[in-house]
Amino acid sequence: MSLSPREVFLRLVHGVADGNSSELPDLYGEVTDVRHPMATPESEPLTSRRALREHFTVPPGIRESLPKRGVADVVVHETADPEVIVAEFAYEFTLPDDSRSKVPCVFVMRVRDGQIIESRDYIDPIRTYTARGDLDRLLASLRKGVS
Repeated sequence: MSLSPREVFLRLVHGVADGNSSELPDLYGEVTDVRHPMATPESEPLTSRRALREHFTVPPGIRESLPKRGVADVVVHETADPEVIVAEFAYEFTLPDDSRSKVPCVFVMRVRDGQIIESRDYIDPIRTYTARGDLDRLLASLRKGVS
């Protein structure tokens, strides 16, 4: 029996938080339509499991420098379509000084036969870059886009 949309969503976000990037692409169909409408800088849709494998690959040495994160405030809304859920949650980053920073997210996902075939992932880019200590990178990419 395949996983429910809620179970797939929970595996995804906890896998991201735990850094299990090699397992994440298997949660998606071979053909997908995954978009990050709030991404800064803008990103192209991810339309295959192969593209998602590249998306989730963290270069060696980078993973160790990323702040620890968890998943908080999860609310999953089921819809009239049994394949579609709307999930509200936050990634909670633990910063080097042990303070915490929450990044609110909303995912709208279509899961068929236990695999994500479509998703719109709304993630606050400014809070994400700030929580990762990467705000300078965001500002540089914005400046590049303006020139």
